[in-house]
Amino acid sequence: MTLRQRRFVSARAALTLLTALGALAGVALSGAAPAGAAQGTPIAPGVTYDEFDIAAAKGTAHAHVLTVDLRDPRVRLDLLYPGTAAARATVSQQATAQGAVAGVNGDFFNISETQHPGVEATGASVGPVIARSRALKAAVPNGQRFGPALPPGTSTEDVFGVGVDRRARLDDLSLDGSIRTPEGRLPLGGLNQYALPVGTIGAFTSKWGSVSRVRATCGTDTDRAAPCSTDTYEVTVRGGKVVSSADTPGSGPIAAGTTVLVGREAGAQQLRKFFAGEPVTVRHRLVASSSRIPYRFALGGYPVLDEGQPLPGLDNRASAVRTAVGVADRGRRLVLLALDGAPEYRTGLTIAEVASVMRDLGSVDAFSLDGGGSSTLVAREPGAATVSVRNHPSDGRERQVPNGIGVFSTP
Repeated sequence: MTLRQRRFVSARAALTLLTALGALAGVALSGAAPAGAAQGTPIAPGVTYDEFDIAAAKGTAHAHVLTVDLRDPRVRLDLLYPGTAAARATVSQQATAQGAVAGVNGDFFNISETQHPGVEATGASVGPVIARSRALKAAVPNGQRFGPALPPGTSTEDVFGVGVDRRARLDDLSLDGSIRTPEGRLPLGGLNQYALPVGTIGAFTSKWGSVSRVRATCGTDTDRAAPCSTDTYEVTVRGGKVVSSADTPGSGPIAAGTTVLVGREAGAQQLRKFFAGEPVTVRHRLVASSSRIPYRFALGGYPVLDEGQPLPGLDNRASAVRTAVGVADRGRRLVLLALDGAPEYRTGLTIAEVASVMRDLGSVDAFSLDGGGSSTLVAREPGAATVSVRNHPSDGRERQVPNGIGVFSTP
């Protein structure tokens, strides 16, 4: 069964001893209870926190884990983000601003631009994002991705999300969009993303932010470090009509009701045919391959566990600090894991070990999120009004990130 044909199956009725399972997979958990058990510190109704050591191949790792029971009507998950796609803030800042009781960091992102001197890193995430049931951005080409190599059969379009039915699932989201003019219809190649496919046109809305759009025309579909395109064009559409154009992508906030179209190569040549006052309609949506249930929120990363089985070809050599989310009980129970980045634990886990640990914690499907200095887990202390960081980020402080998974609970 392929990832795009994924169907949820019920979680195993009972877990064997965690240490026995861990030994078979090359890891051993100590001090941990199966996800959903009574152990752990209550954070809020339906939410518990636990921490424990993992004896991994390259040394001891320390895990911080949130267990979330979506069967409790007082609990929900939602996207943490600073309000636009090309913006960053710490997980604790995002959680506090939105009133979350806990959360972890999210997708990999455009963190630097050393290959393109003078080009501003956008801070935008790699994969698709749905926020409050609306498409925020689409995925960049696979070759433009930041982060470790993707496992075979996965792509930048893979997502973890929660539907309006309150069930979590893994899926993939592709962009379906078009640009309609009196002369015909053109395909839309991107939405609020830091890298456009070669030869396409991308749309940028008020949800992009104020960061320069030049980065969208740098690199190629297979080489992130390739030079920026020398053939670009930008058209601004407001009120359904072309109001301005430019030879190079601009920057600055985009007003509500305005769409900026950025083209590269063949896309730029098409945009040069647009004229001031011409009527233009831009349409876009994110289409799920595995679910007909609309998503309340979704964010990118990549799957590591599918129906209880690790994906073939997972890396078992490179160890690092990791963040992951696991799905159990037909999408009604979540396991959010972030490793500790303190020096004594910094060897972390391989991706293959992450899949084994998430399975040992009861996950049927699991999804890897950004790691390293980004790995952060926050949760409220008993009686506290705001969250605090529970792990030790490996940078020595919280890193600013574009998004995360927030846990919300109504008293």
